[in-house]
Formats: sequence, structure tokens, C-alpha cells
Amino acid sequence: MQNIIVAFAKQTDAQNFKSILMRGGFEIAYVCQTGAQVLTAMENLGSGVVICGSRLGDMLCTELSEDMSAYFKMLLVASPAKADELGLHAYENIVYLPTPLKKDDLYSTLTMMIEGVQLRRKKIKDKRRFRSSEDQKVIDSAKAILMERHNMTEPEAHKYLQKCSMDSGTSLLETAEMVLSLK
Repeated sequence: MQNIIVAFAKQTDAQNFKSILMRGGFEIAYVCQTGAQVLTAMENLGSGVVICGSRLGDMLCTELSEDMSAYFKMLLVASPAKADELGLHAYENIVYLPTPLKKDDLYSTLTMMIEGVQLRRKKIKDKRRFRSSEDQKVIDSAKAILMERHNMTEPEAHKYLQKCSMDSGTSLLETAEMVLSLK
């Protein structure tokens, strides 16, 4: 699935990029004009690519990149002069395309970025699938505390830990450690 967010300060620029990308076969999830809108869209999507200019309605692209999750990459479309001002070499999650822009360069770069984001997400998910025995002991201890104190069954305690983990945006292990710290 392509999770693409198009973000430009001017609505006309955003719509132009959206139509160019749609003609190239890409699906656009959100069109935004401010960094706050982009951050909200990112929370809803979970992973993807943000295509933007150097400045949004409320922040610079570099400020936005600092707030982005590891599951997102940014494709900055700007003039070489604007890119030099921003000092992009310090940002790992920004890919830069200079203007004037060729459609083929845009399409190939975007395709590469989407594949990279999907691969990164898959690697992290696969890594999480296998827990060490120490990590499993921590989770089991937290479940035991929940079962004892709140008269839960083991599946109920596990489901409770999962829900708390998802609600707080932390891993299951971190949530279990929090339960243990409240012991």
C-alpha cells in the first residue's frame, strides 16, 4: 500500500503534485498545507513518504523531519538555493530532488522510497516477532502481577498489556516493564 502525503504551503502546488502523481499511478492518501496536518496524517497512516517543499504553512521541512517517525521518509522538492540554506546533509530521513523536476526522476525516486519504507517496516516487524527469553520473562512477570491483582486470566492480562502498549505507543516489553515498575 502506498501511503503518500503531499504537503505544500500553497494549495495549488499541492493539488498540482497530487495530479502529476496520480497520472503516474500513485495513490495519494493526504494533501496537507501545514506541518501539523502532516503529523496528524502520519499518525493515521503509520508509514509512508511525505513529499513537500522547503516551507509549510507553520514550519520548515527540517522541523517536520525531526518529528517524523522512523517509518516515514521525506522527499523534498526545492530549488538548489533553498536546499543549501536548510543544510540537508544533517538529515538522514530527507531525500532531495532539485527543481526544475523531471517526472521520471520523481516517479523513480518515489518508487524507491516507498519500497525502502516497506522493507524497513518489514525488517522491524520481523525483528519484533522473536523475543529473547529474558524479554519473555519480563512480559510473563507483568502478566502474573495483573492476574494476581486484578483477577485476570492469562489471555485477559496479555490483551490488557497489548492495549496499553498500543494506546501509549510503546512496545509490549516497555509496557510490561512499566507494570513491573509500579509493583
